[in-house]
Amino acid sequence: MSINPLYKTSATATGGRDGQARTDDGRFAVTLGTPKELGGNDQGNNPEQLFASGYAACFLGAMKFAASQDKDLPRVPADASVNATVAIGPRSDKGFGLAVALVVSLPGVDRAAAEALVAEADTICPYSHAVRGNIEVTLSVA
Repeated sequence: MSINPLYKTSATATGGRDGQARTDDGRFAVTLGTPKELGGNDQGNNPEQLFASGYAACFLGAMKFAASQDKDLPRVPADASVNATVAIGPRSDKGFGLAVALVVSLPGVDRAAAEALVAEADTICPYSHAVRGNIEVTLSVA
């Protein structure tokens, strides 16, 4: 499956989980740190936090896009939010794996309409496409 790239960005990490990462344009830089639960000192942010932030923002954008394309879907209220929880742990075979839970809040939108919007956003969001079939993702409406 190929895409027609409309935007590209690059980032470089040094030092692994206890290092630094920054975008090549210099607009984003972060000190990385391993969480205590994984044997680290919890200094800095970790890749799971960055992934959770990106997935949550992207999924909210996908909901807005879906609503703009389908008049039968509800509009996304200004106070809508997506909470992404990313879990990491050892796999039963080898290495480590991830699991994601997305909880969507759409104040003032009825549950059935909100669930329809979330389901459509899941078919649009590039993060959802990237992880589908690779990690467990649960979607729910608060």
